[in-house]
Amino acid sequence: MVLASFRNLCNQWFPPKPSFTENEVPSQHGKVFIVTGGNGAVGYELIKILYGTGATIYMASRSKEKAEKAIQALVSSSPVPKTPGQIKFLHLDLNDLLSVKTAAASFAAQESKLDVLWNNAGASAHSFEIGDRTAQDLEPLVGTNCVATLLFTTLLLPQLRAASSRESPARVVWTSSFLAEGASPMNGIDLSLLETGTKDKTRNYAISKAGTWMLGREFARRYGGDGIVSVVLNPGNLRNEGWAKVDKVTMFFIRHVLYDPRFGAYTELYAGLSRDIGMEENGAYVIPWGRVRGDEGCPRKDILNAIRSEEDGGLGYAEKLWECVITLQEKNDASIR
Repeated sequence: MVLASFRNLCNQWFPPKPSFTENEVPSQHGKVFIVTGGNGAVGYELIKILYGTGATIYMASRSKEKAEKAIQALVSSSPVPKTPGQIKFLHLDLNDLLSVKTAAASFAAQESKLDVLWNNAGASAHSFEIGDRTAQDLEPLVGTNCVATLLFTTLLLPQLRAASSRESPARVVWTSSFLAEGASPMNGIDLSLLETGTKDKTRNYAISKAGTWMLGREFARRYGGDGIVSVVLNPGNLRNEGWAKVDKVTMFFIRHVLYDPRFGAYTELYAGLSRDIGMEENGAYVIPWGRVRGDEGCPRKDILNAIRSEEDGGLGYAEKLWECVITLQEKNDASIR
């Protein structure tokens, strides 16, 4: 187990060069994409790539000012892409489920289909303090990374279904983290602590990202029959604003294993557009900088067993978590089933 964990760490912290970059992406003219959290870091780098494909991209962001500034920077940069797309702002605040519902409705009023949803946005371990709550009084990391993200995704099901075809299934990309494996408790989550959380911010973050992994797998199980591919990923160890509050001593040791956000964008690009991923890979886990990792490569067999359905001899945590999240949404009159 220790050796397997060490190999897994090395495999994800020191990945080979990306093999699927902007140079491998064909024209996406006519396609419609959403990238949540697209005004900074990985999301911004991903949209920079997608802008050159001719697609229509919605930058879903909490701050209109920051989003519009980012969009202006992208469309005015040089050299101008040969086939520039279109970037639109979509207001989305994952800290408030009412904003999530409004964002989904706003998108539906503008578009009839959605080819790829990148659930890139989320709260980091240092985004909140212990005791903080969401607008609906939820533990903020689970509330943002699991409850709000699932709500946004399920509200967009009509557009995802409309975009799907046998030749080109629609995709949903869920952003997990290496800490889902490295810092989560036995079985990944503790269902009894979803609303309250623990007094350890890193543990709460790891639980929320293990939850993201489970929801991505459960989404694949529920909606694969609709021709929608669901993929979970670890974008990689990246330099971003989430490290701003980390003490200098810790940063001294970890800065050597942090990479430019552009590499995380390659992980997300692969998960969303690579032809290596089809219905056969529904529910796959993608690791840096764009590789499908089979379950046999994951040392956290307890999490895999927790995700597995009870019918298949597992604990059925993915389905149980889904129902818990739906219940939390229903408490706030925000759910659809």
